[in-house]
Amino acid sequence: MTALAKLIKEKRKALHLTQFDLSQKSGLGLRLIREIEQGKTSMRMDKVNQLLDLFGMELIAAPKQRVYE
Repeated sequence: MTALAKLIKEKRKALHLTQFDLSQKSGLGLRLIREIEQGKTSMRMDKVNQLLDLFGMELIAAPKQRVYE
């Protein structure tokens, strides 16, 4: 599971929303919500930001975290 998938799923569950509820509130399709939560790696950034906006968040560019140095 990607970090984004985990974040979205945790935020949704914390608000006691179903994937359908999140779809309705965000204006995004249920299929897209499911794909994001399943860790789909290819998607439009504007759609991801539309979803993250519900949680007061946005996608930004940041340096990668290195696990091994």
